[in-house]
Amino acid sequence: MHMSITFRQEDSNSCARKTATNEESLRKITTTLALKNEEITNFICCQKQSLENLEGNSSRVQEDLETEFSSLHSVLDDIKDSMVTRIKQERASRTYELQSQLSACSKALESSEELLEVANQTLCSSEADDFTQAAKDIKDSVTMAPAFRLSLKAKTTDSMSHMMVDFTQEREMLQAIKFLPVPATPEILVSECQVCDNTVMVQWALPEPDSKIDHYDLEYRRTNHEGPPRTREDYPWMVVEGIRETEYTLTGLRFDTHYMTFRVKACNKAVAGEFSELVTLETHAFLFKLDAGSAHQNLKVEDLSVEWDSCGGKVIQDIRKDKNRTNQSPMHSPARTAMNSPKRVPSARVGRDRFTAESYTVLGDTFIDAGQQYWEVRFDKESKAFAVGLALRNLGRFDQLGKSNASWCIHLNNWLQQSLTAKHNNKARTLDCPIPDRIGVYCNYEEGALSFYNARTKTLMHTFRTKFTQPVIPAFSVWNGSFSVQTGLQVPSAVQSSQRKNSGTSSSNTSLT
Repeated sequence: MHMSITFRQEDSNSCARKTATNEESLRKITTTLALKNEEITNFICCQKQSLENLEGNSSRVQEDLETEFSSLHSVLDDIKDSMVTRIKQERASRTYELQSQLSACSKALESSEELLEVANQTLCSSEADDFTQAAKDIKDSVTMAPAFRLSLKAKTTDSMSHMMVDFTQEREMLQAIKFLPVPATPEILVSECQVCDNTVMVQWALPEPDSKIDHYDLEYRRTNHEGPPRTREDYPWMVVEGIRETEYTLTGLRFDTHYMTFRVKACNKAVAGEFSELVTLETHAFLFKLDAGSAHQNLKVEDLSVEWDSCGGKVIQDIRKDKNRTNQSPMHSPARTAMNSPKRVPSARVGRDRFTAESYTVLGDTFIDAGQQYWEVRFDKESKAFAVGLALRNLGRFDQLGKSNASWCIHLNNWLQQSLTAKHNNKARTLDCPIPDRIGVYCNYEEGALSFYNARTKTLMHTFRTKFTQPVIPAFSVWNGSFSVQTGLQVPSAVQSSQRKNSGTSSSNTSLT
């Protein structure tokens, strides 16, 4: 009886495990199918949009063609009118010249005939005295006669051969009219593209060299999706026009999304070609905001900026977000999905009071439990006190940065005399370096390295070396001053080089770790 019950229990457990396995498999299949359906839906929407665009584009190019031919006809008509006018002007000019010369000749001929008649009459005269005088008069008249001063060389000709035309070459050119050759579609060379130092260098090539290419237009868009383009994207396309080379570098970027998508097209003097295939490049960067819920009540927090409020004004915050925040366990940490690009997760101070007393502190809203991260902070050098560094999630609400073993920081003191110190576990080391107006913070979680740099010159100011046993959070403190944080930054190449150079050397700051 007991054995029978045991077998039935085992069968029941086995069935339950099979059911759970089948349910898990079905969930995976369902998820995969849902993703495929979404992809197909996006493709259908794109195809429908393409059909609508095709109608509009066809009408547009036909209208352009008719406009161009009308313009061509207009030009030919203008040329014809101009040439006909020149022929008429030439005919009128020559007609005037010929008629003038003809009129002069007619008058000369008429005068000559009159003189000839007088001469004949004189020859017939019988009186000697009259004859002598008449002969002398006729001689004088002939000498002054228009016929002897008139040129019998034609001033112009009746030929109009210089106005003849031969449009054989032009006719061949017109017969050769055809649609403009569209530039070939470029290909973005993914292997040649580079993403570093918050810059992106994109390089492309044409299938064949084309000397008629005038320039290229590059478009890029930030996105959090690696797959094909979605029907609705959160960010618009940004355009860079008139690129003369086959590569372009975007500088000064803030990587506030996981990816950037690029496309490029070639343009000649008249028409642009098709866009290249989309290429998506991953943009690793550390993104976070300041957790207003953790800030001391004398700190006014807005996004990534903090200002001291001596009146003790309340921090502007969204209470509903505070209520909805939940602690994150390491199993759901960003390191499990992107070792070099943590995602924003709720702060560890959920449900606890903000910093108080003399701990004028505010934390970031994203913890670090893997990878190499970098951010910068610009602060008012006239602040009475300022600190930047890292803190453990269990940093006490009364704890000042660097005063316990739960935080590491660089601290600026302007109260009595200006000083810059590295602090940890209530120990301090004075730093002999100029005080910058912007500090870069570098964290290598696995190596247990926390370094501070002059953000402008990338000069190393101080390095803490420790072993992080739990996630850490960016931490800041200010008294009678202000600061702003810049996130979405990659680890600069100069910082990486400095870390490689110093990785094998022993730290001079072990007394603070």
